[in-house]
Amino acid sequence: MTVVTVVGLDAAGAPPHPALAPVLAAAGLVVGAARHLASVPVPAGADSIALGPLAPALRRLAEAVDAGVPAVVLASGDPGLFGIVRRLRAAGLPLRVVPAVSSVAAAFARVGLPWDGAAVVTAHGRDPRAALNACRALPLVAVLTAPGAGAAELGAGLVGWSRRLLVAEHLGTAAERIREVTPEQTAAGTWSDPHVLLSIADAVDVGAMRSDNQPAAAPAGGWALPEDRYAHRDSMITKSEVRALVVARLRPRLGRLIWDVGAGSGSVGIECASLGAAVLAVERDTDSAATIRANAAAHAVDVRLVIGRAPEALAGLPEPDAVFVGGGGIDVLAAVAARRPDRVVLTLAALDRVAPAVGLLRAAGYAVEGCQLSAARLADLPGGSIRLAATNPVVVLTGERP
Repeated sequence: MTVVTVVGLDAAGAPPHPALAPVLAAAGLVVGAARHLASVPVPAGADSIALGPLAPALRRLAEAVDAGVPAVVLASGDPGLFGIVRRLRAAGLPLRVVPAVSSVAAAFARVGLPWDGAAVVTAHGRDPRAALNACRALPLVAVLTAPGAGAAELGAGLVGWSRRLLVAEHLGTAAERIREVTPEQTAAGTWSDPHVLLSIADAVDVGAMRSDNQPAAAPAGGWALPEDRYAHRDSMITKSEVRALVVARLRPRLGRLIWDVGAGSGSVGIECASLGAAVLAVERDTDSAATIRANAAAHAVDVRLVIGRAPEALAGLPEPDAVFVGGGGIDVLAAVAARRPDRVVLTLAALDRVAPAVGLLRAAGYAVEGCQLSAARLADLPGGSIRLAATNPVVVLTGERP
């Protein structure tokens, strides 16, 4: 079967892969961006298509395969990394891929950093919030940017997080430039599109980072951890059985931002962060805030802490995808619902607060479901017997926007 050969041109400016010359010499069709076509010797007898809209090129490539005509597609760097390989595969084309050094690999190489523990995400052609939340959640992230979703926009969204940003522009050209800036400084910069943005947590020793520090990896100890795995005051902590359901309802994952309002010990937010989500904890008590910091450090996750009383402390915070309301009154719930996150989860011990909370969420347009959790834990009795010790019942409510 005739295959389409997809060849990456090195983002670092190195000569093309040796495999390019023979496949190009035999090609009857060559497809690529205008700059790529201009950079290689297209055979005189071959047709060439400069990429604009992709559909006409896909049609011509399919016709070439059916006719047994060798075809070459030129791309930047590694075309399998957020590149054209995905679209060609989706079109059903048989492929052979010859990659070059990707722009991400080149950017890390230029600044002399290892990147085996980095997450690589893209803000190109999609909602950039997922890429932004990955930078908020993880210590080392490379972002492939796009106009309107680059260093200025992502940097503005990282204000309040301890991050240093490296912006790599024009990689592999005479105009190559790499600048280190703070999130606050990005708005004042002028950035060439597209560029690669490296987001690095200030407290992280990148050289010492474990190679298994992969994004959205489950925490080593699991989730719904026992209460004794967290520092807390006077048992003021969401119990593990309740936490298991709450975290499931919040649906934490890489690319989402979760608020933990009235965070207490921070256990809910910490477990969401362990599952890859960006987490913003709001807590009014300074002693509890210190406990949250200590717990987050003990579980090796990044939780941004805002010390203040809700609902006032919620003003100006970045828009959440889901919110856990662990403390505060109906005014806090109203302020959360007004921000219209996809999901709101709250726990209530007092039954007289259930109906007003349900009514408020429904009035705000949420479909509401709820349940009461009543757990009984094994406890030892003298003489070797075992009994069941009941924990306090808790109502868990979940509001979801249709």
